[in-house]
Amino acid sequence: MESLHLVHIKILAADLLSLTAQPTSPPSFLRCGRTVARAEIVGVVVSRDRREKFLRFLVDDGTGCIPCVLWLNHQYLNANNSSRVSDSDPTAEMALKMSEEVRLGTLLRVRGKIAVYRGAIQITVRDVVLEKDPNVEVLHWLQCVRMAKECYDFPSSAQQAS
Repeated sequence: MESLHLVHIKILAADLLSLTAQPTSPPSFLRCGRTVARAEIVGVVVSRDRREKFLRFLVDDGTGCIPCVLWLNHQYLNANNSSRVSDSDPTAEMALKMSEEVRLGTLLRVRGKIAVYRGAIQITVRDVVLEKDPNVEVLHWLQCVRMAKECYDFPSSAQQAS
């Protein structure tokens, strides 16, 4: 079984939301028999809920809405192994800057880890990019279809030989 867990696969919402979750720790997901862990999506922000520790938002790519969560309280362990938030943590600063890009109606490219929360698939956001060219969404759809056809959905040549 070939694994795609090291790359952000370009995927449409309908396909992402239909992934099969495996009961492993951490959870893994299967797409046509291949393990996937990270995804890249492109769509419009249709919902936004900012809290102290996270930003939850929905991205609609035309095939469905994908729940995304961007954690704003990046923590580290200090010398005493106690967890605390750093005021000068560059990761926290980047997360806050990315959260400012997430506004209703904006077209975004989101990459992150596929996760399950309360039984539903979501993306734990790694990075957010504001897209200024409206053609990016259609190009992403075409890339998703091409990648599914050529890479994700067909068994590898080694599997075909067996």
